[in-house]
Amino acid sequence: MFRNAINRWRTEHAATGYENIVRVEILCWNRMCAGEEKRVDSRTIYVGHHQIPGVEPFLPQNFCDNRIISSKYTYWNFIPKNLFEQFRRIANFYFLIIFLVQVIVDTPTSPVTSGLPLFFVIIVTAIKQGYEDWLRHKADNSVNKSPVYIVNSGRIVEKQSEKIQVGDIVCVKEDETFPCDLILLSSSREDGTCYVTTASLDGESSQKTYFTVSDTNAFRTEKEIDSLIASIDCEQPQPDLYKFVGRIHVFSDIQEPVARSLGPENLLLRGATLKNTDQIYGVSIYTGMETKMALNYQGKSQKRSVVEKSINVFLIVYLGILVSKSLVGTTLKYIWQLDPTNDEPWYSLKEKNTNKFIKMFTDFLSYMVLFNFIIPVSMYVTVEMQKFLGSYFITWDKDMYDDHLGEGALVNTSDLNEELGQIEYVFTDKTGTLTENNMEFIECCIDGFKYKHVGVELSVVDGLSSTDGPHRRICGMAGKEKEELFFRALCLCHTVQIKVEDKVDGLVKQQGTQCTYISSSPDEVALVQGAKTLGFTFQGMKKNLMKVQNRDEEVEMYELLQILSFDPVRRRMSVIVKDHSGRIFLFCKGADSSVFPRVNAGKQEEIKLHVEHCAVDGLRTLCVAYKELTQNEYDQISAQLHAAQMALKDRDEKLAEAYDDIENGLHLIGATAVEDKLQDQAAETIEALHSAGMNVWVLTGDKMETAKATCFACRLFHTNMKLLELTTKNIETYRARGAEKIHELLLELHKVVVQDKRCSSASLLRSWSVTQEYGLIIDGAALSLILKPTQDGGTSNYKNLLLQICQRCTAVLCCRMAPLQKAQIVKLVKNTKEHPITLAIGDGANDVSMVLEAHVGIGLKGKEGRQAARNSDYAIPKFKHLRKLLLTHGHLYYIRISHLVQYFFYKNLCFILPQFLYQFFCGFSQQPLYDATYLTLYNISFTSLPILLYGLLEQHINIEILKKDPSLYRNIANNALLQWKPFLYWTILGLFNGLVFFFGAYFLYDNTSLFSGNGQVYGNWTFGTIVFTVLVFTVNFKLVLDTRYWTWANHFVIWGSLAFFVLFSFFWGGIIWPFLQQQRMHFVFAQMLTSISAWLAIILLIVVSLVPDIVVKLLSRPVGRRQLQRYLVYNKAADSVTTPRSPVEPLLARSFSIES
Repeated sequence: MFRNAINRWRTEHAATGYENIVRVEILCWNRMCAGEEKRVDSRTIYVGHHQIPGVEPFLPQNFCDNRIISSKYTYWNFIPKNLFEQFRRIANFYFLIIFLVQVIVDTPTSPVTSGLPLFFVIIVTAIKQGYEDWLRHKADNSVNKSPVYIVNSGRIVEKQSEKIQVGDIVCVKEDETFPCDLILLSSSREDGTCYVTTASLDGESSQKTYFTVSDTNAFRTEKEIDSLIASIDCEQPQPDLYKFVGRIHVFSDIQEPVARSLGPENLLLRGATLKNTDQIYGVSIYTGMETKMALNYQGKSQKRSVVEKSINVFLIVYLGILVSKSLVGTTLKYIWQLDPTNDEPWYSLKEKNTNKFIKMFTDFLSYMVLFNFIIPVSMYVTVEMQKFLGSYFITWDKDMYDDHLGEGALVNTSDLNEELGQIEYVFTDKTGTLTENNMEFIECCIDGFKYKHVGVELSVVDGLSSTDGPHRRICGMAGKEKEELFFRALCLCHTVQIKVEDKVDGLVKQQGTQCTYISSSPDEVALVQGAKTLGFTFQGMKKNLMKVQNRDEEVEMYELLQILSFDPVRRRMSVIVKDHSGRIFLFCKGADSSVFPRVNAGKQEEIKLHVEHCAVDGLRTLCVAYKELTQNEYDQISAQLHAAQMALKDRDEKLAEAYDDIENGLHLIGATAVEDKLQDQAAETIEALHSAGMNVWVLTGDKMETAKATCFACRLFHTNMKLLELTTKNIETYRARGAEKIHELLLELHKVVVQDKRCSSASLLRSWSVTQEYGLIIDGAALSLILKPTQDGGTSNYKNLLLQICQRCTAVLCCRMAPLQKAQIVKLVKNTKEHPITLAIGDGANDVSMVLEAHVGIGLKGKEGRQAARNSDYAIPKFKHLRKLLLTHGHLYYIRISHLVQYFFYKNLCFILPQFLYQFFCGFSQQPLYDATYLTLYNISFTSLPILLYGLLEQHINIEILKKDPSLYRNIANNALLQWKPFLYWTILGLFNGLVFFFGAYFLYDNTSLFSGNGQVYGNWTFGTIVFTVLVFTVNFKLVLDTRYWTWANHFVIWGSLAFFVLFSFFWGGIIWPFLQQQRMHFVFAQMLTSISAWLAIILLIVVSLVPDIVVKLLSRPVGRRQLQRYLVYNKAADSVTTPRSPVEPLLARSFSIES
C-alpha cells in the first residue's frame, strides 16, 4: 500500500522535474523536494528504526553512541599523553635535557639536583590534571549511566543514557533534561508546543517555546508514536545552538506522503529542561559527542598575557647569562691549565686521553648543569598556582555579587588575571550592558500622532508641535481604523507566548488566573504589554489561531499562516495572518533603517520625525507597516517560502532572498518607543575608567540618535565636547562628487582633530588652559565603506587615518554595528603599532565575536542570554562591577605577579652568582659550592611559599584607596613594572647581593687563624653553608621588607620557611644516612653555629645585603593622596595622565611612595 502511495505521488509530480534529481545514496522518496543536488552534508534518520515499506534497501549510516566524553585522558594513555603535553613547555624540556646531561655526562652535581625539582613540578602538575580529569570521568559516568525511557515495540523501556541510538523515540517528562538532541514529535499540550529552559546551554532562564510537526502531534501514546512511519533528512552535526536545517517525511496508508520543514524551533537540545509540559516524545537525531552541547565543549583560542610574554623575554636574557657563564668558565679553565702545574691531576689519566674538543664540550655541558639553577623552573608552577588560587578571590568578592540574580562573578580562565591591570581600551555594548535591557512601553506614533498611556487614561498628543517644521497638522487623532490596525499589528506581529499560572492562596487555589507573557526578546513583551494598556490584549494562540481582545472586549480570531522570523541582518520580522472574513494581512515591524526603504505609502516624513525625536530622548524605536495580500499573492508567497524552507543546502540564504522579495511595497502605519534605563552606576563606572586612563568606546547596533542620547546619559559625551560624525549621511555628500572623496572627508576630520591637538599641546605646557575635546560617531555603513578594499586591494591608508582620528578623540561611539563589525573595530585597534591591551564587554550573542577578539573578554549575565558570558574570560553580573574588577583586582594582580616574577629571577641570580665566583678559587674544576640537597630544596622548600602567599595576599595600597582613586591605575600602565629598567634594577640588586654573599664570607674567613671551639679548621662545605645560610635569610627578609599587608599566613610561611631551613640543616647533618656514599655535610651546620664569629658574619652580611632596600625606602618619603595628585600632569596632547616619576621605577620605591 505504501508503495502504491509513493508511485501515485511520483506520477502526479513527474512533470515538475523531481525525477531529474541526482540519486547518490538518497532514497527514492527523498525526491519530494526539487532543486537538490548531491547531499553529502546531510544524514537520513528512520523514526523508531522503521524501514519505509516499498523502498529499496538502504545501507544504514553509522552514528556514534550517546556517551558523553569530556575527559581528556584514559587509564592507559594518561602517563604518555600527560608527559608529552608537559614537556612541550620549553622550561620543562630544557630541564629534562639538563637532567639527561647529568645522567650521561660526568657532571659536578648529582642528577638529583635537577631531576628532583623537575619531577616535583611534573608530578604535582600531573596529579592536579589527573584529579581534574578523574572528576570529569565521574561526571561523565553519572550522565551516561542515568536512566532514560525509550519507546520500543509499543511500550516504554528504561535504558541507560549512553545506549540511546540515533532514531530512537525518547519519552521525556516534566523537569527532566533531554538526554540527546531530539526532534519534537508530539506533546501533551493540545497546541503541540512545549516549554523549555536552556539555562545550562546559554544561561537564559526564560522559558522558550518549541513546536511539534503538525502531522505528528496526533500521536500521543506510546503505541501510537511507535506506529509512526517517518524519516528525517537533516544537516550533519554543527555547534551553532541557534541553527538547524532539516525536513521530515511522514508516510501514511490513507494519504499521500507529506514533507515538512524542520528548524531550530523543532529541535530540543541536550542539556535543556522540559518545563510546564507533562511529557513529550521526540526522535533522537544527534547523540553523544555529536550533540550541539558536546560540540560546544571545544575551547577558545589561547590568550597570552603581557606578563607571560615578558617572562619569556627575561628567560631568554637569563639563558644568555647562563650560556655566557658556561663559556667563560670553560674558556678560563683551559687558559688556567696552560700552565703545566695546573694541568689535570695524575689520577685523571682518562681525562687526559680524551679528545680535547669532546672534553671541552663536556666541560661546557658540566658548567651548564652547574649554573642551570639560574633558570627558575619552579617559577612556572608558582605562577600557575598564583593564577589559579588568585582567581577565587574574584569569585568570592561579595561586592561583585548581585542579589537579584543570586550570582557573583565567574572566572572562566585564570591566565589573564594580571591582564586586568593593563587595559587601555574598553569596548562596550550598549543594550543590556550600559542599559538594563528592561523595556518599558512609553509611547507610540500612529499616522503622525503621538499616543501615550498616562495612568488609566489614554492621552492622545499632537505629535508635531509648531517647531516641528512644515509637517505640522491640525487634526489631533489618527482615526479609529488606523489606530485599531496599528494595535492589531502589535498584538499579532511577535513570537510572544502566554504562561498561565493559577493564583494560590495557601492550599486553596483561587478561580482567577494570572497570565505572564514569555518571549526571548524583552522588546516584544514590552510592545504586547503596551498594546494591552492601550486597549488591545493578546490572549494567546491555540492551534495556529491567535486571539486578540479589542477595545470593545470582543475576541478576534486570526489564523497564523507564516512567520518571517527576525534576524540581526534584516533587523525586522513579519507575520502573515488571515482574519475571520478571509482577508490576508502581512504585518512587519523592525528598525527604521530596514523598514523605511520598503514602504511606498503612509505618513513617512511625520513618522520619521517622531522616530528621530524619540531617539534623541534615548528611546528605542521600531517602525510598524503592513500590506494586504490577495489569495493568489499568498499562494505564491507560500510556495516560495516552502521551497526555501525545504532546502537542506543554503537554506538561510534562500530564506533571506525570499524574505527580501516578500517584505516590499509596505504601507507605513506608525512607530513605537520603549525605554531602556541605564544600569545602576553605569555613568560613574565610565567616569572611573576614563580617570584610570582607559579609552571607552561604545559599539552598538542601535540608531545613532538613541546611542548618542545614551552616551550623554552615561557621561561618555558631555556638553563641552565637540562631536564629529563619520556617518553615511556625511559620506553621501562626498559620494556625489566621487567615491574617492571619502578620503578627503577622513583628511578633513584628521586635520580638525590631530592638528588642533598638536597646536594646543604647546600652549598646554605653558598653562592649564582647557583645550577642546572631541568625540567621534561612526556608523556601520561608513565603516564598511572605509574598510572596503579598493581596486588595488588596499585599505591601509583609510584604516590609518581612521585610527589616528579615533585615538585622538576622547570618546568614540560606533552605531549600527553588525556583530562582525564590532570584532573588526576591536581587531583594528588591537593590531596597531602600539599593540594596546583591549577589553570587550557585552551580554548578548551579537557581542560574542568582539568578546573573543579582545585580549580580555567580559560577559554580562544579562537578559539577552548568556552566550557572551559563556564565551568570555570573566563573567560579571552588572556593568558597575567592571570598576572593581579592573581598578582593584586587576591592579593588585598585576603588582603581585610582577613582583613574583622579578623576585624569582632575583633570588636565583643571588643563588648562582656565588657558585660562579667560586670557580675562580677552585681552579675551574666545576666544584659545587652548595650541597646537593641545598641545591634541590632551595626553590622547592626554603623560598617558595613566602612569595606564593605574597602573590595571593599582598595589598601595596589599601583596597578602598584603589576604589576611590582610579588615577592610581595609571601608575602600572604599559607594563610599567616589567620593563627593562625595573628588570635591570632587580638584576643589579641580585648581582650586589651575590657579591656580598661570596666575598663577604671569603674575606671574613680569609684569616686561617679562625678556628672553631675544638680547633678544627672550617672547610669548603662550611664556607658554602655560610653563604647559603646568608642567602636564604636575605631573600626571605627581602620579601619581609616588600610586604605591606601582613596576615597570620604571611608570618607563618616566612618564619616557618626559615625555621624549616634551620631544623632541616641540623637534621640533615646530624644523622648518618646509610643511602649516602659521601656524608660531607655531617655536623657541618651544627659545628658552624658553635662559632660566635660565624653568627656575627651571617648577621653582618644579611644587614649589608639589605642596605640598598632600606636606603631606597628611607629616601622615598611617603606621599599622600593629595600630594600625589599634584604630581599628575594632564597631557592633553596624548589624552593621558602621566607622572614626572619614571613609570618603570622599582616596585619598592613605588610601593612606599603612596600612602595606604
